Amino acid sequence: MGEINLAYSVAGVFVGCLVGLTGVGGGSLMAPILIWFFGINPAVAVGTDLWFAAITKAVGGSIHHRIGSPDWQIVKRLALGSLPAAVLTLVWLGTMHQGKLESDLLMKLLGGALMLTALLMLAKSRLTSKLKKYHRQVSPQTLQRQLIATVAGGAAVGVLVTLTSVGAGALVAVLLALVYPLRLSAKTIVGSDIIHAVPLTLVAAIGHSWLGNVDLWLLVSLLIGSVPGIVLGSLLAGKVNDNLVRYALAVMLVVSAVKLLTS
Repeated sequence: MGEINLAYSVAGVFVGCLVGLTGVGGGSLMAPILIWFFGINPAVAVGTDLWFAAITKAVGGSIHHRIGSPDWQIVKRLALGSLPAAVLTLVWLGTMHQGKLESDLLMKLLGGALMLTALLMLAKSRLTSKLKKYHRQVSPQTLQRQLIATVAGGAAVGVLVTLTSVGAGALVAVLLALVYPLRLSAKTIVGSDIIHAVPLTLVAAIGHSWLGNVDLWLLVSLLIGSVPGIVLGSLLAGKVNDNLVRYALAVMLVVSAVKLLTS
């Protein structure tokens, strides 16, 4: 019989607050924290983290929905790519890899995903400023490219999230900032990002439960801290310097990535 561990709950507060504040940080930080600080098996860390993300982002998403920040058209476009991709990835895991990747391979994939996330976060402002000039005149061709890029990006994120639990927040936030540099405010990006992450992480989490990669007591311990954390972070969204938070988070992701890639 397991039991609640308050050390996990403290980690939940920290990560939950970041998720609510930026839409980023759930899978990007929680999985490495569970693996490196608490010695959790990588496959179990990913599976449990997906349930953690689904539940905490549902709480944050309800708050963002109430304040009207999501763009539902963009959420639907993302889901059109991500949900089928997540289901197909789960089927592939179950049939080809007995429900989980080898720990070494999973650690390398996780490290690569974290490094990619950090680099895109750091480059987002520069890339967005250049793309604003490119999108200054929105033509039918531009709208079509935005649709294709959103669905394709959603599919790529769906695969990555299902395998590593990383990307539902961080990569989607960067994707939206790059594809819609004129249309979306920072607040709308965060809200749309969190709302889309709910069904994606839920589908992936249910699949990992079926594959046997979830620790229930670990999940409960994380949620005790994360729910108040994400409420606090969601209420603070837009009131804290976005660049400062992004740079600090990117540094944490790079450190985590290097550790995972060199282990």
